[in-house]
Amino acid sequence: MSSLTLDLGRFVADLSLEKIPSQGREIARTGIADCFGVLIAGARDPEIALVDRELGCHVGAALASLIPSGSRRTIESAALINGVAAHVLDYDDVSLDGHPSAALVPAILAQGEASGSSGAEMLTAYIAGYEVWAELLEREPTPLHRKGWHPTAVLGTIAAAAACAKLRNLDAGRTSTAMAIAASMSSGLVANFGTMTKSFQVGRAAQSGVIAARLAQAGLTASLDALEHAGGLLAALSPEGKAALDRPFSAAAKEWHIVRHGLNIKRYPICYATHRSIDAALALVERYDLSPGEVGRIRVSTGKTQLLMLRNSRPQTGLEAKFSMQFAMAAALVARKVGLAELTDGFVCRPDVQAIFPRVSFEPTSETMDGAAFAPADAVEITTINGETLNSGPVEYAKGSHQRPLSRDELWTKFADCLGGDYSEAKKSHAFKSLMIFDRLNGASDLALPRQ
Repeated sequence: MSSLTLDLGRFVADLSLEKIPSQGREIARTGIADCFGVLIAGARDPEIALVDRELGCHVGAALASLIPSGSRRTIESAALINGVAAHVLDYDDVSLDGHPSAALVPAILAQGEASGSSGAEMLTAYIAGYEVWAELLEREPTPLHRKGWHPTAVLGTIAAAAACAKLRNLDAGRTSTAMAIAASMSSGLVANFGTMTKSFQVGRAAQSGVIAARLAQAGLTASLDALEHAGGLLAALSPEGKAALDRPFSAAAKEWHIVRHGLNIKRYPICYATHRSIDAALALVERYDLSPGEVGRIRVSTGKTQLLMLRNSRPQTGLEAKFSMQFAMAAALVARKVGLAELTDGFVCRPDVQAIFPRVSFEPTSETMDGAAFAPADAVEITTINGETLNSGPVEYAKGSHQRPLSRDELWTKFADCLGGDYSEAKKSHAFKSLMIFDRLNGASDLALPRQ
């Protein structure tokens, strides 16, 4: 029987920045920078004030900051509230069947600020958490989404615990304990997609990671085989019994998952299951200069797992629209873009947008691409009212994906847009440049960003 929980604990405790390939460090810096910008944009959402009002005033030392206000909260509350903000717009990065940075970055910034951690230490913690998440995910062949689990809220909890244990300088045993505690705190459901609870369960993953590491350091015990035991996390997530519980883990022989899988940076603030189809639809709209009145039917070829996430066929709010392929196609046609301005209740309810929804149909497939739950490719076919059929051809990777990354200028454009008019161009530029050299920062306080 593999001692996976202990082996992962040793890997995390022994990890240093020097052991990580330079490409992995670059990917992590990009993810942290992108998440920071998205978090600031998300902090304006009413849900953040709601969660802060109800849960942000726990008794305890206020050792960590809310972003971007700088208001002080407990470490756990800061991780929760910033975690909700990081995911509420669904504009955060994607990989490992979930959203790594939204679970990791809020936990790391809160714990790192309280611990006085350097940028290098926080970057190392990010990669430690990412690698733990990836290792657990690869041991279950059936996508968690298909079984109703939200991977970010489930595996992100374990990853955040590993990252926070690293920042607390826990030894291998207590790091393993932190992950074992977190295994009993993991939860999140696909059924709550399209509601405030989706982002709340991501914030809870960040918060639970902080709590698990704190309790492990304080001496709370947990089973040191909680991940791989026959009654442990992996088995519980695999009712068909397909999880690889016994496969050995060797830190010396491991591949770097962050180099292989990387991060997919979102161009659109909407579920990533729509992004390839949006790219395809926008290409057709631009190529043929299509107007909504010319379109009779839109047929989308995509994956069954993707459609499981995209549960809203007739969205009435911006939040519901984030999980609707019908809306994604309508926005591409009507606005010729899918941005923050389109993900509003007003735009979603426009008659010309709503009129597109019934024209969208699907050709689903059960096939999945290697290492991901999505279909091997998406494609869009538009039939005009004149009977002409226009085909996008297959789109295997969305622009912004690990395989088709955004340029630094494109990353900056998104970052600046997320920060909006609350900050001067000079402050935005300084923040972005600091984030892109994250491992050289003295600490989280270097990222303070007061409004002008």
